[in-house]
Amino acid sequence: MAKKDIDWGNIGFEYRVTDKRYVCNYKDGKWEEGGLTTDPMVVMSECAGVLQYSQSCFEGLKAYTTKDGDIVCFRPDLNAERMYDTAKRLEMPPFPKDKFIEAVHEVVKANADFVPPYGSGATLYIRPYMFASSPVIGVKPADEYQFRIIVMPVGPYYKGGLKPNVVKISDFDRAAPHGTGHIKAGLNYAMSLYAGVKAHEEGFAENFYLDPATRTKIEEAGGANIIFVTKDNKLVVPKSPSILPSITRRSIVYVAEHYLNMQVEEREVFLKEVPDFVECGMCGTAAVISPVGKINDHGKEICFASGMETAGPVITKLYETLTGIQMGSIEAPEGWIHKID
Repeated sequence: MAKKDIDWGNIGFEYRVTDKRYVCNYKDGKWEEGGLTTDPMVVMSECAGVLQYSQSCFEGLKAYTTKDGDIVCFRPDLNAERMYDTAKRLEMPPFPKDKFIEAVHEVVKANADFVPPYGSGATLYIRPYMFASSPVIGVKPADEYQFRIIVMPVGPYYKGGLKPNVVKISDFDRAAPHGTGHIKAGLNYAMSLYAGVKAHEEGFAENFYLDPATRTKIEEAGGANIIFVTKDNKLVVPKSPSILPSITRRSIVYVAEHYLNMQVEEREVFLKEVPDFVECGMCGTAAVISPVGKINDHGKEICFASGMETAGPVITKLYETLTGIQMGSIEAPEGWIHKID
């Protein structure tokens, strides 16, 4: 197929209707066959469980065009695993992991002409999601569910690219102790919207959330995990049972250790020690890595040595190495790249 006539270098990170999407229904205790459809509309009961009690979850991954012209996905097996775990925590029927990967393959292949060309800076964003579709009025899990995958070409999540951002320490909690912070449930993101809007109104790119129990430790940003770099070039990654296990963060840790020969510490990170770090970044599927130049803690500014003009040298190297792996210019670890034939 011929590529769509799209200004690839100037598209935003926003919804765009593509040709095909994948749909599969859970009914009578089992998942049906599932398949592609051209219909972008969802029809369900006014009393559907997702509308009453927010039984929903989602994933996010990307497809890329490599320098050799191949279309590939990055570590879809980990998205399948995380969605499986999320569904179990929400009392939803887990979507089979092998079927998840097959569905991703199928829908990307069907929309191949929407995959941006190599070097454009754009990617094909893939959004698998699942929701309770049957009527529920008593507080209990629904009986029927729908799993869907939509795809769309997108530009960078943060328009500044690797230009450092200013963030703030939030007064709100992202997740409750022993709650659902470690899963990719839609309800987690609904909770963060108010705090996110307020941060943007105040001129900040994002919120940094503290641990909900003691409010002394850094956890994660509203839509991304956080990484720090020490003066002696160690990578420090906050660790907490209520942090979402980011696939990008896991990949960055591997890249740091095995490609850049860095020492990595995955541990609790206290707010009071943040001024000692020289670089900071937010990482996730949408942005890969977005550098942070400054944190505003209730009027007190924590400024990183890397500054506000460009990303620090370690953040830059991590970004270039990981995106090089994704785009095919750097050899990937075994199993990381899923080729769409």
